[in-house]
Amino acid sequence: MFDRFSEKLEGALQVLKGHGRITEINVAETMKEIRRALLDADVNFKTAKDFANVVKEKALGQKVLTSLQPGQLLVKIVKDELAALMGGKAQGLDLTKKPAVVLMAGLQGSGKTTFSAKLAAHLKKTQSKKILLVACDVYRPAARDQLEVLGSQIGVEVFNQPQESDPLAIAKAALSHAKEQGHQVVIVDTAGRLAVDEVLMEEISSIHKAVTPSETLFVVDSMTGQDAVNTAKIFHDRLNFDGVILTKLDGDARGGAALSIKSVVDKPIKFIGTGEKLDALDIFYPDRMAERILGMGDVVSLVERAQQAFDVEEAKKIQQKVAKKTLGFDDFLSQIKQVQKMGSMKDLVGMIPGANKISPDDIDEDAFKGVEAIIQSMTPKERSQPKLLNHSRKKRIASGSGMKIEDVNRLIKQFEQMQKMMKMVQRGGAGKFMQMMKGI
Repeated sequence: MFDRFSEKLEGALQVLKGHGRITEINVAETMKEIRRALLDADVNFKTAKDFANVVKEKALGQKVLTSLQPGQLLVKIVKDELAALMGGKAQGLDLTKKPAVVLMAGLQGSGKTTFSAKLAAHLKKTQSKKILLVACDVYRPAARDQLEVLGSQIGVEVFNQPQESDPLAIAKAALSHAKEQGHQVVIVDTAGRLAVDEVLMEEISSIHKAVTPSETLFVVDSMTGQDAVNTAKIFHDRLNFDGVILTKLDGDARGGAALSIKSVVDKPIKFIGTGEKLDALDIFYPDRMAERILGMGDVVSLVERAQQAFDVEEAKKIQQKVAKKTLGFDDFLSQIKQVQKMGSMKDLVGMIPGANKISPDDIDEDAFKGVEAIIQSMTPKERSQPKLLNHSRKKRIASGSGMKIEDVNRLIKQFEQMQKMMKMVQRGGAGKFMQMMKGI
């Protein structure tokens, strides 16, 4: 996400290298390039112009600290203003009402049904809420069946009345059912509609009045860029929604919607969709996103994902095996499985500081498949005792896994590096550990 914008922004900030002070002359060219980068990212002209003017005003005349270069100072100013442009700080959902109703609105194909299930899974996992999903999309073929399937996958009840064709009646009945059964959160999935379709816009307005939602969320496909922002404004004028959900942000190299939607509708982005899986949902943190755009990574989010994905008991077992020198390839495979739970590799790499230099094309999402094939082609004894792997065994494993012997050797080397790193962590050798990490 934001790859193209990040690249152009970085190029713009290179202009000030070597200068001892930020002046109106040397900042003018940088601001011009930043404005171009924003426009290229499909940010509307007024937002781009206002952003460049604010950054320029804050940058002009500031003295550079002894340990700071002008470019670095400007990067900090740009980072702070990018965060402010996208909302400043994360804003959660108001779920204090019982039951709290969350109403989904948006265009056709924006991903409302999938996001409804993602949100249900997120609230169930992080807040242990009892949730009811409501199928109110009576127009799209199989929309209600889709919600049923998604609900069963995450273990959440779906309120569906296949014989009922009135969304308003379904929403009212669902709310009564939720109160009777003690559901804490009701997520209402509505049909996609165009802002120019007066009948459907009136319909969602009626549902909004009837269920009095705690949160009305506008779900929008971020890849539609400036069109997404314009549509959001029209829906907001009608529904006065509480927040924005950006789906498909993982596929958006420009990021125009994320960068300008807050300034246009003055409503926060609350969540972003970062993949197709039902756990590919992130709370939107403007400050963290600003750091990622500028290549600073997002270590906090990376650690949070790791905490959610990694099994504490499994980690203790691994530590014991490292201490006893009995770590095997089954343990290595177990660690890989837990890394996979954290999300797509492209997304994870984007959270590592400085990793914006790595081209997304160089990241193979299927790289782990070859590793799994190699390990599964080993005998149980070979997996538990890696030292047994001589040339003939490696040759057999390569043949059985459909890989090359070079791939097997590479995996063994990676395994040995992991062993060394874990030993260093246990011994508290942070300095040596960081040196090895840099080398890798």
